[in-house]
Amino acid sequence: MVPFRQATRTWFLISLQTFGGPAGQIAVMQRHLVDERRWIGQRRFLHALNYCMLLPGPEAQQLAIYIGWLLNGLRGGLVAGSLFVLPGVAALLGLSALYVGLGDTTVVTGLFAGLAPAVVAIVAQAVWRVGRRALTGPLLVGFAVGAFAALAVLGLPFPLVIALAAVTGWVVHRSRPAMLKGGGERHGGTTDGPPPLIPDQGLHHDPPSARRTAAVLAIGLTAWFLPIALVAATTGTGSVYTQQGLFFSGTAVVTFGGAYAVLSYVAQRAVEHYAWLSAPDMVHGLALAESTPGPLIMVVQFVAFLGAYHHPGALNPWLAGVVASLLTTWVTFVPCFLLVLLGAPHVERLRGNHALSAALTAITAAVVGVIANLGLYFALHTLFATTHTLTTGPLHLQLPDPGTLRLVPVLITGVAAFLIFRSRWPVLRVLGTSATLGLMAGLTHLPGT
Repeated sequence: MVPFRQATRTWFLISLQTFGGPAGQIAVMQRHLVDERRWIGQRRFLHALNYCMLLPGPEAQQLAIYIGWLLNGLRGGLVAGSLFVLPGVAALLGLSALYVGLGDTTVVTGLFAGLAPAVVAIVAQAVWRVGRRALTGPLLVGFAVGAFAALAVLGLPFPLVIALAAVTGWVVHRSRPAMLKGGGERHGGTTDGPPPLIPDQGLHHDPPSARRTAAVLAIGLTAWFLPIALVAATTGTGSVYTQQGLFFSGTAVVTFGGAYAVLSYVAQRAVEHYAWLSAPDMVHGLALAESTPGPLIMVVQFVAFLGAYHHPGALNPWLAGVVASLLTTWVTFVPCFLLVLLGAPHVERLRGNHALSAALTAITAAVVGVIANLGLYFALHTLFATTHTLTTGPLHLQLPDPGTLRLVPVLITGVAAFLIFRSRWPVLRVLGTSATLGLMAGLTHLPGT
Protein backbone atom coordinates (compact mmCIF):
# COMPACT_ATOMS: atom_id res chain seq x y z
CA MET A 1 0.00 0.00 0.00
CA VAL A 2 3.14 2.20 0.10
CA PRO A 3 4.70 2.56 -3.39
CA PHE A 4 8.05 0.81 -3.32
CA ARG A 5 9.90 3.68 -4.99
CA GLN A 6 8.51 6.15 -2.46
CA ALA A 7 9.43 3.84 0.42
CA THR A 8 12.97 3.50 -0.96
CA ARG A 9 13.40 7.29 -1.10
CA THR A 10 12.17 7.55 2.48
CA TRP A 11 14.56 4.89 3.75
CA PHE A 12 17.45 6.64 2.01
CA LEU A 13 16.45 9.91 3.68
CA ILE A 14 16.30 8.17 7.05
CA SER A 15 19.74 6.59 6.48
CA LEU A 16 21.34 10.05 6.22
CA GLN A 17 20.00 11.02 9.65
CA THR A 18 21.00 7.96 11.69
CA PHE A 19 23.37 9.71 14.07
CA GLY A 20 23.22 9.58 17.86
CA GLY A 21 23.03 5.85 18.57
CA PRO A 22 19.95 3.59 18.65
CA ALA A 23 17.78 6.02 20.61
CA GLY A 24 18.31 8.74 18.03
CA GLN A 25 17.90 6.32 15.12
CA ILE A 26 14.63 4.98 16.51
CA ALA A 27 13.44 8.54 17.05
CA VAL A 28 14.17 9.36 13.38
CA MET A 29 12.09 6.39 12.22
CA GLN A 30 9.33 7.32 14.66
CA ARG A 31 9.16 10.83 13.24
CA HIS A 32 9.24 9.84 9.57
CA LEU A 33 7.12 6.67 9.61
CA VAL A 34 4.65 7.20 12.48
CA ASP A 35 4.29 10.94 13.06
CA GLU A 36 4.72 12.49 9.62
CA ARG A 37 3.88 9.89 6.95
CA ARG A 38 1.63 7.77 9.24
CA TRP A 39 2.50 4.61 7.33
CA ILE A 40 2.38 2.56 10.53
CA GLY A 41 0.67 3.05 13.88
CA GLN A 42 2.40 3.65 17.20
CA ARG A 43 1.27 0.32 18.64
CA ARG A 44 2.58 -1.64 15.67
CA PHE A 45 5.83 0.36 15.74
CA LEU A 46 6.42 -0.53 19.40
CA HIS A 47 5.37 -4.12 18.73
CA ALA A 48 8.12 -4.38 16.12
CA LEU A 49 10.62 -2.62 18.39
CA ASN A 50 9.97 -4.98 21.30
CA TYR A 51 10.66 -7.96 19.05
CA CYS A 52 13.91 -6.43 17.78
CA MET A 53 14.98 -5.85 21.39
CA LEU A 54 14.90 -9.62 21.86
CA LEU A 55 17.49 -10.17 19.13
CA PRO A 56 21.27 -9.85 19.16
CA GLY A 57 22.55 -7.09 16.95
CA PRO A 58 21.75 -3.41 16.32
CA GLU A 59 18.10 -3.02 17.26
CA ALA A 60 17.53 0.14 15.17
CA GLN A 61 18.70 -1.51 11.96
CA GLN A 62 16.61 -4.58 12.74
CA LEU A 63 13.62 -2.33 13.33
CA ALA A 64 14.18 -0.83 9.87
CA ILE A 65 14.22 -4.33 8.36
CA TYR A 66 11.06 -5.31 10.21
CA ILE A 67 9.08 -2.20 9.24
CA GLY A 68 10.37 -2.37 5.67
CA TRP A 69 9.06 -5.95 5.57
CA LEU A 70 5.69 -4.85 6.95
CA LEU A 71 5.35 -2.12 4.34
CA ASN A 72 6.72 -3.79 1.20
CA GLY A 73 7.38 -7.44 1.94
CA LEU A 74 10.75 -9.12 1.45
CA ARG A 75 12.20 -6.54 -0.92
CA GLY A 76 11.10 -3.78 1.45
CA GLY A 77 12.95 -5.37 4.35
CA LEU A 78 16.10 -5.92 2.30
CA VAL A 79 16.15 -2.34 0.98
CA ALA A 80 15.37 -0.74 4.35
CA GLY A 81 18.03 -2.70 6.20
CA SER A 82 20.67 -2.18 3.50
CA LEU A 83 20.12 1.55 3.11
CA PHE A 84 20.23 1.93 6.89
CA VAL A 85 23.92 0.92 6.96
CA LEU A 86 25.30 1.90 3.53
CA PRO A 87 26.11 5.58 4.30
CA GLY A 88 27.98 4.53 7.44
CA VAL A 89 29.86 1.78 5.59
CA ALA A 90 31.03 4.22 2.91
CA ALA A 91 31.96 6.92 5.43
CA LEU A 92 33.86 4.63 7.78
CA LEU A 93 35.69 2.91 4.92
CA GLY A 94 36.97 6.28 3.77
CA LEU A 95 37.87 7.35 7.30
CA SER A 96 39.71 4.07 7.91
CA ALA A 97 41.83 4.67 4.82
CA LEU A 98 42.55 8.25 5.89
CA TYR A 99 43.46 7.05 9.37
CA VAL A 100 45.98 4.56 8.02
CA GLY A 101 47.42 7.00 5.51
CA LEU A 102 47.56 10.13 7.66
CA GLY A 103 47.53 8.78 11.21
CA ASP A 104 51.11 9.86 11.95
CA THR A 105 50.66 13.52 11.02
CA THR A 106 50.56 16.18 13.74
CA VAL A 107 47.04 17.30 12.84
CA VAL A 108 45.52 13.81 12.85
CA THR A 109 47.40 12.84 16.01
CA GLY A 110 46.11 15.95 17.76
CA LEU A 111 42.52 15.33 16.63
CA PHE A 112 42.54 11.81 18.02
CA ALA A 113 44.22 13.02 21.21
CA GLY A 114 40.96 14.88 21.78
CA LEU A 115 38.56 12.26 20.43
CA ALA A 116 39.84 9.39 22.58
CA PRO A 117 39.09 11.11 25.94
CA ALA A 118 35.65 12.06 24.63
CA VAL A 119 34.97 8.37 24.01
CA VAL A 120 35.71 7.63 27.67
CA ALA A 121 33.03 10.15 28.71
CA ILE A 122 30.58 8.83 26.08
CA VAL A 123 30.93 5.26 27.34
CA ALA A 124 30.42 6.51 30.91
CA GLN A 125 27.18 8.11 29.73
CA ALA A 126 26.14 4.78 28.18
CA VAL A 127 26.71 3.05 31.53
CA TRP A 128 24.54 5.65 33.26
CA ARG A 129 21.73 5.52 30.70
CA VAL A 130 21.51 1.74 30.43
CA GLY A 131 21.96 1.26 34.16
CA ARG A 132 19.21 3.71 35.06
CA ARG A 133 16.84 1.88 32.74
CA ALA A 134 17.83 -1.72 33.48
CA LEU A 135 18.90 -1.90 37.14
CA THR A 136 15.51 -1.66 38.82
CA GLY A 137 16.16 -4.03 41.72
CA PRO A 138 18.96 -5.45 43.91
CA LEU A 139 19.20 -8.70 41.96
CA LEU A 140 19.65 -6.86 38.68
CA VAL A 141 22.35 -4.69 40.25
CA GLY A 142 23.99 -7.94 41.30
CA PHE A 143 23.96 -9.14 37.70
CA ALA A 144 25.75 -5.95 36.61
CA VAL A 145 28.37 -6.12 39.37
CA GLY A 146 28.93 -9.81 38.72
CA ALA A 147 29.41 -9.27 35.00
CA PHE A 148 31.90 -6.46 35.62
CA ALA A 149 33.88 -8.57 38.08
CA ALA A 150 33.85 -11.59 35.77
CA LEU A 151 35.36 -9.53 32.95
CA ALA A 152 37.63 -7.07 34.76
CA VAL A 153 38.85 -9.27 37.62
CA LEU A 154 38.55 -12.87 36.44
CA GLY A 155 39.11 -12.27 32.73
CA LEU A 156 36.20 -14.47 31.64
CA PRO A 157 35.20 -14.24 27.96
CA PHE A 158 32.22 -12.08 27.07
CA PRO A 159 30.06 -14.85 25.50
CA LEU A 160 30.40 -16.94 28.68
CA VAL A 161 29.33 -14.00 30.85
CA ILE A 162 26.25 -13.40 28.69
CA ALA A 163 25.37 -17.10 28.68
CA LEU A 164 25.68 -17.33 32.48
CA ALA A 165 23.45 -14.28 32.91
CA ALA A 166 20.81 -15.76 30.60
CA VAL A 167 20.79 -19.13 32.36
CA THR A 168 20.70 -17.51 35.81
CA GLY A 169 17.82 -15.27 34.77
CA TRP A 170 15.88 -18.26 33.47
CA VAL A 171 16.52 -20.24 36.70
CA VAL A 172 15.45 -17.30 38.88
CA HIS A 173 12.28 -16.92 36.82
CA ARG A 174 11.44 -20.58 37.41
CA SER A 175 11.94 -20.41 41.17
CA ARG A 176 11.38 -16.76 42.23
CA PRO A 177 9.82 -14.86 39.29
CA ALA A 178 9.02 -11.80 41.40
CA MET A 179 12.74 -11.09 41.86
CA LEU A 180 13.09 -10.15 38.19
CA LYS A 181 10.05 -7.92 38.06
CA GLY A 182 10.61 -4.34 37.06
CA GLY A 183 13.05 -4.97 34.22
CA GLY A 184 10.09 -3.88 32.23
CA GLU A 185 9.79 -1.90 29.13
CA ARG A 186 13.12 -0.75 27.83
CA HIS A 187 11.59 1.87 25.62
CA GLY A 188 8.97 4.02 27.22
CA GLY A 189 6.25 5.92 25.53
CA THR A 190 2.57 5.68 25.07
CA THR A 191 0.97 3.35 22.58
CA ASP A 192 -1.32 6.15 21.43
CA GLY A 193 -0.51 8.19 18.37
CA PRO A 194 -1.89 9.48 15.12
CA PRO A 195 -4.10 6.95 13.34
CA PRO A 196 -2.11 5.19 10.60
CA LEU A 197 -3.06 5.51 6.95
CA ILE A 198 -2.55 1.77 6.55
CA PRO A 199 -4.61 -0.47 8.86
CA ASP A 200 -2.88 -3.40 10.52
CA GLN A 201 -4.56 -5.90 8.23
CA GLY A 202 -3.15 -4.01 5.23
CA LEU A 203 0.46 -4.55 6.28
CA HIS A 204 2.45 -7.41 4.82
CA HIS A 205 2.40 -10.73 6.67
CA ASP A 206 3.55 -14.28 6.03
CA PRO A 207 1.87 -17.20 7.78
CA PRO A 208 4.49 -19.18 9.73
CA SER A 209 5.26 -22.54 8.17
CA ALA A 210 8.02 -25.12 8.19
CA ARG A 211 8.57 -24.60 4.47
CA ARG A 212 9.07 -20.86 4.84
CA THR A 213 11.38 -21.33 7.82
CA ALA A 214 13.52 -23.85 5.93
CA ALA A 215 13.74 -21.57 2.88
CA VAL A 216 14.75 -18.50 4.92
CA LEU A 217 17.31 -20.52 6.87
CA ALA A 218 18.83 -22.07 3.76
CA ILE A 219 19.13 -18.79 1.86
CA GLY A 220 20.23 -16.80 4.89
CA LEU A 221 22.92 -19.22 6.06
CA THR A 222 24.24 -19.58 2.52
CA ALA A 223 24.47 -15.82 2.08
CA TRP A 224 26.12 -15.51 5.49
CA PHE A 225 28.83 -18.18 5.20
CA LEU A 226 29.48 -18.48 1.45
CA PRO A 227 31.82 -15.45 1.38
CA ILE A 228 33.77 -16.89 4.33
CA ALA A 229 34.08 -20.23 2.53
CA LEU A 230 35.32 -18.48 -0.62
CA VAL A 231 37.85 -16.47 1.36
CA ALA A 232 39.06 -19.59 3.19
CA ALA A 233 39.43 -21.46 -0.12
CA THR A 234 41.43 -18.67 -1.76
CA THR A 235 43.53 -17.33 1.13
CA GLY A 236 43.69 -20.30 3.51
CA THR A 237 41.94 -21.13 6.76
CA GLY A 238 44.62 -19.36 8.77
CA SER A 239 44.48 -16.05 6.90
CA VAL A 240 43.39 -12.85 8.59
CA TYR A 241 40.32 -12.73 6.32
CA THR A 242 39.06 -16.15 7.38
CA GLN A 243 39.80 -15.38 11.03
CA GLN A 244 37.90 -12.11 10.85
CA GLY A 245 34.97 -13.65 8.98
CA LEU A 246 34.53 -16.35 11.62
CA PHE A 247 35.24 -14.09 14.60
CA PHE A 248 32.83 -11.35 13.62
CA SER A 249 30.19 -13.92 12.64
CA GLY A 250 30.37 -15.10 16.23
CA THR A 251 30.15 -11.63 17.71
CA ALA A 252 27.11 -10.89 15.54
CA VAL A 253 25.03 -13.47 17.42
CA VAL A 254 26.04 -12.40 20.94
CA THR A 255 25.57 -8.63 20.61
CA PHE A 256 22.83 -8.28 23.21
CA GLY A 257 22.43 -4.88 24.81
CA GLY A 258 23.94 -2.80 22.03
CA ALA A 259 27.37 -2.39 20.49
CA TYR A 260 29.04 -1.14 23.69
CA ALA A 261 28.46 -4.53 25.28
CA VAL A 262 30.24 -6.60 22.64
CA LEU A 263 33.00 -4.05 22.02
CA SER A 264 34.68 -5.04 25.27
CA TYR A 265 35.05 -8.55 23.90
CA VAL A 266 36.06 -7.31 20.43
CA ALA A 267 38.72 -5.03 21.93
CA GLN A 268 40.10 -7.81 24.09
CA ARG A 269 40.40 -10.34 21.26
CA ALA A 270 41.37 -7.97 18.44
CA VAL A 271 44.08 -6.21 20.45
CA GLU A 272 45.44 -8.86 22.81
CA HIS A 273 44.83 -12.14 20.96
CA TYR A 274 44.92 -11.39 17.23
CA ALA A 275 47.04 -8.18 17.41
CA TRP A 276 45.05 -6.65 14.53
CA LEU A 277 45.41 -3.17 16.03
CA SER A 278 46.53 -1.40 19.19
CA ALA A 279 44.38 -0.34 22.13
CA PRO A 280 44.66 3.37 21.16
CA ASP A 281 43.62 2.41 17.62
CA MET A 282 40.53 0.73 19.07
CA VAL A 283 39.57 3.89 20.94
CA HIS A 284 40.11 5.98 17.81
CA GLY A 285 37.96 3.60 15.79
CA LEU A 286 35.11 4.00 18.23
CA ALA A 287 35.42 7.77 17.96
CA LEU A 288 35.16 7.52 14.17
CA ALA A 289 32.14 5.22 14.42
CA GLU A 290 30.47 7.66 16.80
CA SER A 291 30.84 10.44 14.22
CA THR A 292 29.36 8.54 11.24
CA PRO A 293 25.74 7.57 10.49
CA GLY A 294 24.51 4.05 11.17
CA PRO A 295 24.87 1.53 14.00
CA LEU A 296 27.85 1.89 16.33
CA ILE A 297 28.76 -1.76 15.75
CA MET A 298 30.15 -0.48 12.43
CA VAL A 299 33.39 0.04 14.35
CA VAL A 300 34.20 -3.62 13.59
CA GLN A 301 34.71 -2.49 9.98
CA PHE A 302 37.54 -0.24 11.18
CA VAL A 303 39.01 -3.08 13.23
CA ALA A 304 38.97 -5.38 10.20
CA PHE A 305 40.53 -2.75 7.92
CA LEU A 306 43.48 -2.17 10.23
CA GLY A 307 43.91 -5.88 10.95
CA ALA A 308 44.12 -6.80 7.27
CA TYR A 309 46.27 -3.77 6.44
CA HIS A 310 48.80 -4.91 9.04
CA HIS A 311 48.58 -8.60 7.99
CA PRO A 312 47.73 -8.50 4.26
CA GLY A 313 49.20 -11.82 3.22
CA ALA A 314 49.61 -11.92 -0.58
CA LEU A 315 47.38 -8.90 -1.20
CA ASN A 316 48.29 -5.25 -1.40
CA PRO A 317 47.72 -3.79 2.10
CA TRP A 318 45.17 -1.24 0.86
CA LEU A 319 43.22 -3.85 -1.08
CA ALA A 320 43.45 -6.19 1.91
CA GLY A 321 41.91 -3.52 4.15
CA VAL A 322 38.99 -2.97 1.78
CA VAL A 323 38.32 -6.71 1.35
CA ALA A 324 38.42 -7.38 5.09
CA SER A 325 36.30 -4.33 5.85
CA LEU A 326 33.53 -5.33 3.43
CA LEU A 327 33.64 -8.99 4.50
CA THR A 328 33.30 -8.03 8.16
CA THR A 329 30.42 -5.68 7.39
CA TRP A 330 28.69 -8.50 5.49
CA VAL A 331 28.97 -11.12 8.25
CA THR A 332 27.94 -8.55 10.88
CA PHE A 333 24.70 -7.46 9.25
CA VAL A 334 23.48 -10.48 7.25
CA PRO A 335 22.50 -12.23 10.54
CA CYS A 336 20.24 -9.25 11.29
CA PHE A 337 18.25 -9.86 8.11
CA LEU A 338 18.13 -13.59 8.81
CA LEU A 339 16.88 -13.24 12.38
CA VAL A 340 14.22 -10.63 11.60
CA LEU A 341 12.83 -12.34 8.49
CA LEU A 342 12.95 -15.72 10.18
CA GLY A 343 11.17 -14.71 13.37
CA ALA A 344 8.74 -12.01 12.23
CA PRO A 345 5.81 -14.40 11.60
CA HIS A 346 6.25 -15.83 15.10
CA VAL A 347 6.68 -12.50 16.89
CA GLU A 348 3.48 -12.70 18.95
CA ARG A 349 4.36 -16.08 20.38
CA LEU A 350 7.91 -14.96 21.18
CA ARG A 351 6.77 -11.80 22.91
CA GLY A 352 4.53 -13.83 25.21
CA ASN A 353 7.36 -16.11 26.33
CA HIS A 354 7.96 -15.02 29.94
CA ALA A 355 10.97 -17.28 30.46
CA LEU A 356 12.69 -15.72 27.46
CA SER A 357 11.85 -12.24 28.75
CA ALA A 358 13.38 -13.12 32.12
CA ALA A 359 16.60 -14.33 30.50
CA LEU A 360 16.84 -11.15 28.46
CA THR A 361 16.17 -8.99 31.52
CA ALA A 362 19.16 -10.66 33.20
CA ILE A 363 21.27 -10.13 30.08
CA THR A 364 20.34 -6.45 29.96
CA ALA A 365 21.41 -6.02 33.59
CA ALA A 366 24.68 -7.86 32.96
CA VAL A 367 25.32 -5.63 29.94
CA VAL A 368 25.63 -2.64 32.30
CA GLY A 369 28.65 -4.33 33.88
CA VAL A 370 30.01 -5.24 30.45
CA ILE A 371 29.82 -1.62 29.27
CA ALA A 372 31.46 -0.47 32.51
CA ASN A 373 34.32 -2.86 31.80
CA LEU A 374 34.63 -1.37 28.31
CA GLY A 375 34.82 2.10 29.85
CA LEU A 376 37.55 0.95 32.23
CA TYR A 377 39.49 -0.57 29.33
CA PHE A 378 39.32 2.63 27.29
CA ALA A 379 40.14 4.82 30.30
CA LEU A 380 43.25 2.81 31.14
CA HIS A 381 44.61 3.04 27.60
CA THR A 382 43.66 6.68 27.10
CA LEU A 383 44.57 8.30 30.40
CA PHE A 384 47.78 6.33 31.05
CA ALA A 385 50.73 5.79 28.73
CA THR A 386 51.47 2.26 29.97
CA THR A 387 49.56 -0.54 31.68
CA HIS A 388 50.47 -4.01 32.87
CA THR A 389 48.52 -7.19 33.55
CA LEU A 390 48.55 -8.81 37.00
CA THR A 391 47.78 -12.54 36.95
CA THR A 392 47.46 -14.35 40.28
CA GLY A 393 45.47 -17.57 40.39
CA PRO A 394 42.02 -16.84 38.96
CA LEU A 395 42.64 -13.08 39.03
CA HIS A 396 43.44 -11.35 35.74
CA LEU A 397 43.73 -7.60 36.35
CA GLN A 398 44.92 -4.89 34.02
CA LEU A 399 46.51 -2.08 36.06
CA PRO A 400 47.90 1.33 35.03
CA ASP A 401 51.32 2.72 35.81
CA PRO A 402 50.42 5.78 37.96
CA GLY A 403 53.57 7.58 36.91
CA THR A 404 52.43 7.64 33.27
CA LEU A 405 49.20 9.57 33.84
CA ARG A 406 48.58 11.88 30.85
CA LEU A 407 47.25 15.26 31.99
CA VAL A 408 45.90 16.52 28.65
CA PRO A 409 43.60 13.49 28.10
CA VAL A 410 42.47 13.73 31.73
CA LEU A 411 41.49 17.38 31.27
CA ILE A 412 39.71 16.74 27.97
CA THR A 413 37.86 13.80 29.53
CA GLY A 414 36.69 16.12 32.29
CA VAL A 415 35.49 18.72 29.79
CA ALA A 416 33.68 16.08 27.72
CA ALA A 417 32.03 14.61 30.82
CA PHE A 418 30.83 18.07 31.89
CA LEU A 419 29.39 18.78 28.44
CA ILE A 420 27.61 15.41 28.32
CA PHE A 421 26.27 15.11 31.86
CA ARG A 422 25.70 18.75 32.85
CA SER A 423 25.25 20.67 29.61
CA ARG A 424 23.60 17.70 27.86
CA TRP A 425 25.33 18.40 24.57
CA PRO A 426 24.76 15.91 21.71
CA VAL A 427 27.53 13.44 20.94
CA LEU A 428 28.66 15.04 17.68
CA ARG A 429 29.12 18.46 19.30
CA VAL A 430 31.08 16.92 22.18
CA LEU A 431 33.31 15.05 19.73
CA GLY A 432 33.90 18.22 17.73
CA THR A 433 34.80 20.24 20.82
CA SER A 434 37.10 17.52 22.16
CA ALA A 435 38.80 17.11 18.78
CA THR A 436 39.42 20.87 18.66
CA LEU A 437 40.97 20.82 22.14
CA GLY A 438 43.15 17.87 21.15
CA LEU A 439 44.24 19.63 17.96
CA MET A 440 45.18 22.75 19.92
CA ALA A 441 47.19 20.64 22.37
CA GLY A 442 48.92 18.83 19.50
CA LEU A 443 49.84 21.98 17.60
CA THR A 444 51.30 23.51 20.78
CA HIS A 445 53.15 20.25 21.50
CA LEU A 446 51.70 19.75 24.96
CA PRO A 447 52.65 16.42 26.56
CA GLY A 448 50.15 13.60 26.21
CA THR A 449 49.11 14.34 22.62
